[in-house]
Amino acid sequence: MFEKILIANRGEIALRIQRACREMGIKTVVVHSEADADAKYVKLADESVCIGPAPSNLSYLNIPAIISAAEVTDAQAIHPGYGFLSENADFSERVEKCGFVFIGPRAETIRLMGDKVSAKIAMRKAGVPCVPGVEGALPDDPAEIIKIARSIGYPVIIKASGGGGGRGMRVVHTEAALLGAVTMTKSEAQAAFNNPTVYMEKYLENPRHIEFQILADQHGNAVYLGERDCSMQRRNQKVMEEAPAPLLNPRLRNKIGERCAEACRKIGYRGAGTFEFLYENGEFFFIEMNTRVQVEHPVTEMITGIDIVRQQILIAAGEKLAFRQRDVQFRGHAIECRINAEHPYKFTPSPGRITSWHAPGGPGIRVDSHAYNNYYVPQHYDSMIGKVIAYGDTREQAMARMRTALSEMAVEGIETNIALHRDLLLDSAFIGGGTSIHYLEERLAKHNKDK
Repeated sequence: MFEKILIANRGEIALRIQRACREMGIKTVVVHSEADADAKYVKLADESVCIGPAPSNLSYLNIPAIISAAEVTDAQAIHPGYGFLSENADFSERVEKCGFVFIGPRAETIRLMGDKVSAKIAMRKAGVPCVPGVEGALPDDPAEIIKIARSIGYPVIIKASGGGGGRGMRVVHTEAALLGAVTMTKSEAQAAFNNPTVYMEKYLENPRHIEFQILADQHGNAVYLGERDCSMQRRNQKVMEEAPAPLLNPRLRNKIGERCAEACRKIGYRGAGTFEFLYENGEFFFIEMNTRVQVEHPVTEMITGIDIVRQQILIAAGEKLAFRQRDVQFRGHAIECRINAEHPYKFTPSPGRITSWHAPGGPGIRVDSHAYNNYYVPQHYDSMIGKVIAYGDTREQAMARMRTALSEMAVEGIETNIALHRDLLLDSAFIGGGTSIHYLEERLAKHNKDK
């Protein structure tokens, strides 16, 4: 087992990784920007290294600085968390070439699954159902593009091969708008991802977003830890997640979960990963794989009792999974609300000093956050300042506990989206379960119109 791990991230995930390491008796090195010098996890680390000024490109995305920090502190492995460099194949490769262990998949796997075109080809070969669409990148010939769209049927969606996080996609409803949309998406893809390749899929009108969590070791073993419903989204960014997905047939869950695990065996996957699907009319359609730990991993931990971050570390150290699929038991229900420093309905960021912070508690409540009284929320990074997770024996109990937790939670000095979550927990459609990925956008549009 590792004696010392460098955590190449910030915020709540840096603290989450640190806690797992401390529980395992592993020392931690935290790298941080100048803006995060007073963060809780920096103070709690065995060692900390400032790697640059506040902007991410000068600090958390600065690969030479992170490698140097690992070298001067004699760290043996680097955990990238999520976001930043977590799915950067060049970073993974540099880490390994410099003699450290990257706590995540191999660089070639990140490249395979990071390119949406190659990922879909690999998944089709592995028997994972994919959204109907073109096999590979779109050609340059306009006539061929029109022919492909006609064969798929409108509406279609144009996606950047190297895209992610809800960026690099455009829905097209008519043939007249097709070629212009392809040109614009290519241009945006080149600017955002340095990769102009785009592909085309059938645009599903009213799907849910359901994802499957997997763990795979270096010895050919892979298991799935059930699924999460992440359909409550705004601009393709998740707001609330839950596990298991409401109104989903358990036999279908097992069928898709096993296909995901088998796909991991076939591609030689290593570590934790998530297969993301659109689900409509009883069918699953693969859209992408995230080759890292997810923000919403706690809901899976709550219903399985399996510490996903701990498993990442054990797998990276070369250990075999200590359990098989038959050992994974699903119990109860869990819901996660992302707490962001932003206006609850306008979504304008609200950086600044937290003058009062009161986190909720009680049975089944977990709060993952790096915030505290007098903490200053910097303007340079994602607005998420924490997550509230509620667990119950049933979905109804989990919702009731979350309502209680959100009624107790108080954050002053900045604006947060707690009010939005309180509203959603009383929403009849959410209570019924099975809302689509468009539901929140439509609800917000109606709310703003009524205002």
